[in-house]
Amino acid sequence: MRLDKYLKVSRLVKRRTIANELCDAKHVEVNGKATRASYEVKTGDIITISVASHKTVARVLLVSEYATKESAAAMYELISQT
Repeated sequence: MRLDKYLKVSRLVKRRTIANELCDAKHVEVNGKATRASYEVKTGDIITISVASHKTVARVLLVSEYATKESAAAMYELISQT
C-alpha cells in the first residue's frame, strides 16, 4: 500500500492530500529516510511524521486497504508523540 494511503487509512493523517503534501515537503520519514508518497509500506516500518514542533513516531503492525475507526488504531503502534 502507498504511504499516503496508509497514513490516511490508519488515521495518522486526516486526509490523503495532506499526507501527500507532507511527503512532498519531506516531513515524513520511513526507517530514518525521507520518502515519497508512492513508497510501499511494509509491516515493521517505522514512520516519523514531523509537523511544526510536533513529531509522531509509529511502527507499522498491519497493512490493510480498509479500516474502521475502531480498527485503525490496531494498524500501528505509537512509539512516541511530542
